[in-house]
Amino acid sequence: MPGLTIPFVGLAKQYHNLRSEILDATDEVLRSGSLMDGNFTAEFENWLSRRNGTKHAVTCHSGTQALEIIAAYYTTHSGIPNPPTVLIPAVTYVATANAFMRAGWDVHFVDVDASGIFDMRAIPDISYQAMVLVGLYGSAISHIGDTKIWQKMILGDRLIIEDAAQHWLSAAAVRIGQAAAISFDPMKNLAAYGNGGAIVTNDAGLYRYAQAWRNNGKPSHHDTGTNSRMSELDCATLLVKTRYLDQWQQRRSTIAQFWMDKLQVTGVRCLVTRDNHHDHCHHKFVIDVDGRDILQRNLTLRGIETRVHYAQPLHEIAVYRQWPGPSFLSSASALCRRVLSLPIYPELTDLQVEYIADQVRDCVTSSG
Repeated sequence: MPGLTIPFVGLAKQYHNLRSEILDATDEVLRSGSLMDGNFTAEFENWLSRRNGTKHAVTCHSGTQALEIIAAYYTTHSGIPNPPTVLIPAVTYVATANAFMRAGWDVHFVDVDASGIFDMRAIPDISYQAMVLVGLYGSAISHIGDTKIWQKMILGDRLIIEDAAQHWLSAAAVRIGQAAAISFDPMKNLAAYGNGGAIVTNDAGLYRYAQAWRNNGKPSHHDTGTNSRMSELDCATLLVKTRYLDQWQQRRSTIAQFWMDKLQVTGVRCLVTRDNHHDHCHHKFVIDVDGRDILQRNLTLRGIETRVHYAQPLHEIAVYRQWPGPSFLSSASALCRRVLSLPIYPELTDLQVEYIADQVRDCVTSSG
């Protein structure tokens, strides 16, 4: 299919489809003159708490700052030793680690399994007070270990925190632990036109703290903070998109199922499997393949944009090497040298979906 170009993200197509509704929502906000802390923010936060099955939701400027708020709050309000030791999976975005490092926590990176998910068998024999769970690429974290393990940890005063930026829409949005951080970055399934984030929690203390922190400590100034609010424009446009979210999620699932079927005889391993497919939110469709860099170049020549998430595990990045973690022969290190993300979004046509699968198969077969 000469000349076909498939970008990695489909935001331009999405906006084309929703343009009139997005502009109507934008116009309503601007005509109201209420640009911050208004009805759209309250409505979106209510939607988030219902969707996640939590008592509270607080929007903020980004998923990164949501993590920073959580880390700052539990540094002084958890009753655990200071500085606390936190376990973080070795394969995740750098923001997961940065938030806790900036708060002064001792970080220990833990190896992952073949799907890039926290490997419970790799937990070191050390004293630790907290664990950050990441559903990499959209995996449901309910499959990590046994739910009884989390209940035991929470009852034992260990903090279980979700960096849910990639997986919060998976597995009926069941939250585990004390708090979860969400991102509405343009790369996410529910994407803002810029930065955006939120905390969902049942912890009333964290809820009040986050509300103040995102507005420079107002109204009481009992704690410090910064300006980390989402605008009414952001919340209004996201509310438009929530009307279509379940439909979009189903389309992502259909695409992923098609690719799993088409690629199963190629030697390409899909990180989405039949075991986790129905609980996965398909934030990314990632394959594990020999000659990853060659495949990526060949797909680019055929008009298909791909990305690598992530090229290095955290313990191999220079700024993090001072922190304990797995070895260079770890599962995390091996995985990062082999993974490639294919473009997956609801606006892909059936023709494009089939073309991507055919080109991956052709490139892998010809290189073999």
